[in-house]
Amino acid sequence: MPKQVVVIGALDTKGEDFAFIKERIEERGFKAIVVDVGVMGEPPFKPDVDADAVAKAGGESLSSLRAKGDKGNAMVVMTRGAAEIAKNLYAEGHLDAIFGMGGSAGTAIISAAMRALPLGVPKVLVSTVASGDTKPYVGTKDIVMIPSIVDVAGVNVISAEIYSRAVGAIVGMLETEIPKVESKPLIAASMFGNTTQLINQCRDIMERADFEVMVFHATGTGGMTMEDLIENGYFVGALDLTTTELADELCGGVMSAGPKRLTAAGLKGIPQVVAPGCLDMVNFWAVDTVPEKYKSRKLYPWNPNVTLMRTTPEENTKLGQIMAQRLNQSKGPTAVFFPLKGLSQLDSPGGEFWWPEADMALLETLKQNLRKDIPLIEVDANINDPEFAKAATDKMLEFLAK
Repeated sequence: MPKQVVVIGALDTKGEDFAFIKERIEERGFKAIVVDVGVMGEPPFKPDVDADAVAKAGGESLSSLRAKGDKGNAMVVMTRGAAEIAKNLYAEGHLDAIFGMGGSAGTAIISAAMRALPLGVPKVLVSTVASGDTKPYVGTKDIVMIPSIVDVAGVNVISAEIYSRAVGAIVGMLETEIPKVESKPLIAASMFGNTTQLINQCRDIMERADFEVMVFHATGTGGMTMEDLIENGYFVGALDLTTTELADELCGGVMSAGPKRLTAAGLKGIPQVVAPGCLDMVNFWAVDTVPEKYKSRKLYPWNPNVTLMRTTPEENTKLGQIMAQRLNQSKGPTAVFFPLKGLSQLDSPGGEFWWPEADMALLETLKQNLRKDIPLIEVDANINDPEFAKAATDKMLEFLAK
């Protein structure tokens, strides 16, 4: 049986485009399963999954959506329905890859369906908004977005080339054989530029113990991706030693990983060793983008495009409360390590962000709020010192041995 590509989009406004895509996929020897998410008009050809089925999967009928005439509500329903349809087709063995095309509304609906699928399922989305901020559409999944160049509104000399190359991309993904790779138990680790030395040491220690360490850059998306993969069962443990994204969440920095950060390992019940790595800093882009209310704060240009702001004792008190509240939900082995000589490369004696009172505000708050059966271990070292890496990995190996 040929592999099946689910093709999703609004046939009422883009039927010609999708007929072209269906033909290109099938001439390459694959089966196209077309899912219609158009609400207002009739499709020019019969899809495999019609818009009414999508609407019902989202909780309403198509006739109800048309009668209401509420575009916002229709978007919510069709987005929810498209994700359900995609998950069901995958579970039933009718989805080997997924392909979509659309403008801003179509992109929102189609990308939700793609995000509902596991990593590794080929996902290609031709979009009018692919050259802008794609984070809301891609999220933590392996979605390939291709700029449509012209609007998805008919087949012409430009769109025919874009569409055909995009079909070539999805076909190439389907035809690619994935080589067998030696698999060892996986450990998740969070890292930032200011904790690179720490994580490199931890990785060496864990790999000598026959574990593989997957490192996530704590840039917002990195933390979100790590949480998502932990939740989906990829890891046996988490060395979450760079929790800086919590500071961005609190202070409105540009690298927040959202309210689920520092929750997945605890709720999953896997061993986790946590540290307040880089909680001495909040991230903004270039200096001129720092909000006016922070202009008088201690700022450090990490590079021309990234500016770091030192957190205060008051902010660190709040961060300690957030860390404790999230870690107190943990169902598995958990330990917190605190470096007494600084939370980052910059926060070390004599460094730009060295502020012991701010760090102690965080430590005291953790002591007061952390669940009593979660050990809080103070290490007389900077977070990047070898003794800190050894202490954290020793605890992780102890947890894993049990």
